[in-house]
Amino acid sequence: MSDLTTMLEVGGSLAAVGGGAAYLRAEQPAAYWSMVGLPLSAARLMGSYGSVMDACGLTVAPSRLRTLAVRATTRREVRPVPPRRGIIRPTTTGMRLRLRLAPGQEPADVAASAERLRHAWGVHAVYVSVVKPGVVELRLVGFDVLRKVRMPRRAGGDFLKVPVALREDATAFVRDYRAIPHQLTLGATLAGKSMYLRHLIAGLAPQSVALVGIDCKRGVELAPFAARLSALATDPEQAADLLPALVRLMEDRYDLIKARQGIASSTPNEEITSDVWGLPESERPVPVVLFVDEVAELFLVASRKDEERRDEMVTQLIRLAQLGRAAGIYLEVCGQRFGAELGKGATMLRAQLTGRVCHRVNDEASAKMALGDIAPEAVMAACAIAPERPGLAVAGDTSGGWSRIRTPYLSLGDAADICDASAELVPDLPALDPFRPAVPPRPVGSPDPLAKPRPVTG
Repeated sequence: MSDLTTMLEVGGSLAAVGGGAAYLRAEQPAAYWSMVGLPLSAARLMGSYGSVMDACGLTVAPSRLRTLAVRATTRREVRPVPPRRGIIRPTTTGMRLRLRLAPGQEPADVAASAERLRHAWGVHAVYVSVVKPGVVELRLVGFDVLRKVRMPRRAGGDFLKVPVALREDATAFVRDYRAIPHQLTLGATLAGKSMYLRHLIAGLAPQSVALVGIDCKRGVELAPFAARLSALATDPEQAADLLPALVRLMEDRYDLIKARQGIASSTPNEEITSDVWGLPESERPVPVVLFVDEVAELFLVASRKDEERRDEMVTQLIRLAQLGRAAGIYLEVCGQRFGAELGKGATMLRAQLTGRVCHRVNDEASAKMALGDIAPEAVMAACAIAPERPGLAVAGDTSGGWSRIRTPYLSLGDAADICDASAELVPDLPALDPFRPAVPPRPVGSPDPLAKPRPVTG
């Protein structure tokens, strides 16, 4: 009887431990990784490093000096030399370590073996980045960080930089308007496109930036942020008046830049500029970010008169995309589809949009519109996004690089509160005053009138 009692106690304890570990792995993957996954993976890596490198073809023949030294001091076999491994640095989502490549190796050799290393060391993913010539960094991710998105504490936010999503390698995806001035964001209904736009506006609201919106869905997406917007157009007719005002504002800024260029020859070269960022801070105009939601509404026409208005708006958008960067005007264009079938000027406008973010789409052609001309291999990744993961997207740019990202949940009410708290930061732009949206007052003591949608993350 005592033996049976002992077995039950031991078995119950083991079952409790196993059940707790299973719960942590499913519900709290970060905690499970810190307590269980990290020690196991680190031990597996240190114990099998040499054999795994050899199996992956990442070793080289030893030098003659090394061979002579081994033979002179020991009688063991001289083995191939793997890349020199640095210190393992644990993180909340995985591990990082640096490798010094052996002579004759290149980073592509390590990147090609990333999938083998993932299975050998029991981690979720392995990513390779170049630190400097001859040194690469392995970023080992212990679990699927995109299942429950938690942004890193140091996300890299700064002026005109918004950490808007989490990459699959557990780093922050930062929307940098200085580096990528214009961007196209595509996504089907309930794919997370609105959440992505919401994060951008909430991230820019506390900054000294003018926010302008064109929302032809009667303002249902951008009207909650009216307190922080310098201008808002809620239908194509209003957009047809707002876009020429933005073009005139851009031309005025170019006149300011040209006036600065016509200075005396004794002025130092560093004071001569070709964009607003080279102007002295006291003379530099405030940046303007234009958000266009559901851009297809600007292209749709029902009569010849609408067609003329459409051509004018598209021409003005193309001018802003081509020349706006130097004037400090940036475009954020969103929609469900964007291609040549929209009409004249669509592909020309798309070519000016350097950044691309593609959420779940309804067909492969939509993914090709966003990514096919810059990263063809990313098209299939965008088509594979499941409806059960709203907010998941594929981000790329004209350099050909791409990665999977996911936007964390931010309620519409919280984003609107951030804009309300930053209302005093709306800059003084007389050219946009006629388009300033009215802000209806909220009743004191009443509940938040903004409906809070379903979270985009699990």
